[in-house]
Order: sequence, then C-alpha cells, then structure tokens
Amino acid sequence: MRLRPCGQAQDGQTRAGFSAYRRLISRSSFVALSALTLAGCSGLRTPPPKDPDALAEYKQANDPYEPLNRKIYNVTMTFDKWALRPVAKAYVWSVPRPVRNSLGNMITTMNEPSVFFNDVGAGKPRRAGDAFVRWCINMSVGIGGLIDVAKMAGYPHHDNDGGLTLANWGIPSGPYLFLPMGPSSFRDGIGYGIDQGLSPWNYVPRGYGLVSFNWAYNMLAIVQGRSAHLDELDALQRDALDPYATIRSAYQQQRKAQIEALKNDHRATVPLWYHVKNEQQG
Repeated sequence: MRLRPCGQAQDGQTRAGFSAYRRLISRSSFVALSALTLAGCSGLRTPPPKDPDALAEYKQANDPYEPLNRKIYNVTMTFDKWALRPVAKAYVWSVPRPVRNSLGNMITTMNEPSVFFNDVGAGKPRRAGDAFVRWCINMSVGIGGLIDVAKMAGYPHHDNDGGLTLANWGIPSGPYLFLPMGPSSFRDGIGYGIDQGLSPWNYVPRGYGLVSFNWAYNMLAIVQGRSAHLDELDALQRDALDPYATIRSAYQQQRKAQIEALKNDHRATVPLWYHVKNEQQG
C-alpha cells in the first residue's frame, strides 16, 4: 500500500516498512488465488466502453477487474479499520519515536539483500554496490541496522524489488490488481515471488529461534509500515471522493516514478569521490 510518491517518504524506512509489509508468506498464496479468481470470473471484468473518451479513461486506469478489486478493497479496509489500524495506533502510543525510528532502520537494513540482488538482476552495478555497502556498514557499525550509519556515510537507501527489475527489462505491468495486502499488478505479483526467492530470511534454518525472529520481523514490519501512514490514510478515507481510485492512481504514479528512476540511473560503477580524486590528480 504505497501511497506516498517516490522521494517523499520520511527517510526511506517508511518505504522499506511497506516493502517488508508485502513480504509476508501469505501474500504469495493471495497472488495465486487472485489470479485463479480473475481467470474464472469473467463476469467481474469490466468490458471496454465504446465511447472514445470513456475508453481512453478506461485504458489509463488499467483496471479491467475493477468490480472484483473493489470487493477485495472493501474487505481489506474493513480489516484495517477493526484490526490493523488500532494495533498501529497502540504501537505509536506506546513506543517512543526514537525507538520506532531505530526499528524502521533495522527493517530497511534487513531488506537490503533483496535490493542488492534485484539491482544485480537489473544490471545496475553501482546501485548494487551501494546496497551491499549499506548492508555491511549497518549490520556491523550500525548494530544490526538499528542505526543508519550508511546514510551518514553517504549511502542512502534506494528502492528496488522484483517488479521494478522486470519493468526495467521491458516486462509490461499487466492489469492493476488490489490484493488483500494492497495494490499490485500481474507483474508486481510475479516480482513478489522473485523477492521471496531472493530474501535470505526465507532460508533460515529451524532452531536457534531464527524462524521465530523471521515471523516477529515480518509482523513488526507490518505494524511499523502501517503506523507510518496513519494520518495519510485517515485523511484519504475522510476527504477523497473515491479512496479506491485515489489509492490506485497514487500506486501507479509511484511505480512509474520508481521505474524511471531505476532506468535512468546510469552512474559509474565506482563512487563519485573516486572520479573526483583521479581528476584532481590528473
């Protein structure tokens, strides 16, 4: 549920919280079930209108399964209202902001391996190097990611996931989907499966409490991500004429911005300071 345009998140940890939010194992089953439902429920697909203006709007929304998506949206928002939102509000009330920020930094760091592998898959070695350096610095000097020392050293967090990697290679998004865990698309659903395969936390051995840590980490990421958007979602539900359409538009715009940022990142492999040093010596 990405509602904030790219670049406007508070410090990267909010976006990472929502990325981790989507990493729950149950999401993969939702993707499969939703795809099967869409394949078998042609009556829930909106046929293209004949009016030229309406057809243009239909194509821009890219939401042929809107009747089904709205049903899933209503169920999801009901669950959020009575379960997730109260938990997130209690979390904000009971946990001081500095502690929440540290936990958000940890969630961001824990997601860096997936970002690294997607950067490699997208053919972006400089971005991959930045993600790798972030992981090494924050896991060591940053005390397991609780302190974002890498950002202080000039390596801010950047987004990447399987859906963005596929988009970088020209894979179309396919129709918009609203799944039980938030807005998505056919391409991003497949990308989520890729992320599951790239995340080392899904391969932790049983014992030593690591499986319990993995579940606790995912649940914390959900609450952390939701708590970062309490006011935004409340305002959207209160003020937007059509919250569903607003979420859809915000999601599609943000994904487009993230894809453009990935495609246009042509930085050299070595850091900028290395280039400056060589130019000065030359």
